[in-house]
Amino acid sequence: MAEHVIGLLLGTEEDWPAAFEALVSRVGPVDGHTLRTERILNEPFDLRSKPKYSLVIDRLAWWYDLPRAWLKKVSLMDDVYLLNNPFTFQAMEKHSAYCALMRLGIRVPDTWLIPHKVPPSNERFEPTAERYNAAFDVEVIGAEIGYPMYMKPFDGGQWVGVSRVGSPEELRARYDESGERMMHLQTALEGFDVFVRSLSIGAETMSMWFDPAQPMHARYEVKHDFLTPALGEEIISISRLVNAFFRWEFNSCETIVKDGIAYPIDYANASPDVALTSLHYYFPWAITALVRWSAFCAATRRQMQLNQNSRAYFEWGDRDDLTYEEKLAKYRELADEYFQVDAYQEFCAEHLSHLDQIAHAWFTSPEFDDVLVRTVRSTFPAHEQDHFVEHYRGLLGAWARDNA
Repeated sequence: MAEHVIGLLLGTEEDWPAAFEALVSRVGPVDGHTLRTERILNEPFDLRSKPKYSLVIDRLAWWYDLPRAWLKKVSLMDDVYLLNNPFTFQAMEKHSAYCALMRLGIRVPDTWLIPHKVPPSNERFEPTAERYNAAFDVEVIGAEIGYPMYMKPFDGGQWVGVSRVGSPEELRARYDESGERMMHLQTALEGFDVFVRSLSIGAETMSMWFDPAQPMHARYEVKHDFLTPALGEEIISISRLVNAFFRWEFNSCETIVKDGIAYPIDYANASPDVALTSLHYYFPWAITALVRWSAFCAATRRQMQLNQNSRAYFEWGDRDDLTYEEKLAKYRELADEYFQVDAYQEFCAEHLSHLDQIAHAWFTSPEFDDVLVRTVRSTFPAHEQDHFVEHYRGLLGAWARDNA
């Protein structure tokens, strides 16, 4: 029986790794393969060393260079399967994602890139800028885009540095405050019907009602059937398109629905928020889906595809004789083929049909409650901890009843 080690490349998070490890330890043999987990240490490495891992879930290399270099080595030399591709996601860069989806005809709001307010500290910058950097007035660009708008970091994450801009004066002030960060300016879509955050893990996607105006623990609301079937499928298709195009398999996509039309606004989040205190009701689904996809990739020896096949998408996106709906249908076919959706569903039905029962038992156990309590106590101030322990117990209890 073949053994596969799933490596976890982690920062400070403890909640979802503990849940993932617990489910993997309980799932048993999968189609003649055994799975176990191991947390990866960051240390010097011989480029010719052979890793023990079949698959690695990366939550660290988007900001830390050492594990990023190790991931590139094990993917190029050893065919280790990675969630996510380190070559298309070296940092939380939004720019390439905006450009790709615009070319593909997806309804991305009008977006501009503006230079750093504070230039890079390079002795070559000043003479280069004197010769080649065109003068510009940020307020003229603001008038072109229209107010309100959002200023967003070129390579941001976790909503850091994002600000709403409602006037030329605010634009000038926010730009002056942006410092060395390169920024995007993007048309604001206000008065919308719903803000959706869809979390995709491999061939599965969960679309959730999201309120960015709330504190992080209250942004995801438990609402069902808040999208029409057609909009629900469109948002899944966009999410899956992004992931297949960039070779990301663990990513979240933010979409605004206004007047019944879907506008994706942020979809380069390939180290997505899966915290218990954020996802609460949806946390068990996320961890169980991550176990399913990891087991499928390891047991079927799914090959990591590092190179993009952008042209396959552009061939459809560049055609003027196709409607938006026809293009999206073609993208969905390409994405579903990349994620082997049919084979994945058959594999889960045959080899992982018991996983939901295992997950339900664990997420209603004292062991999980201990993880919940420890997570709350490490997240909230002392005077709020008892309240939030009961708050999350209530939400997870609702999940347990709905999924009994």
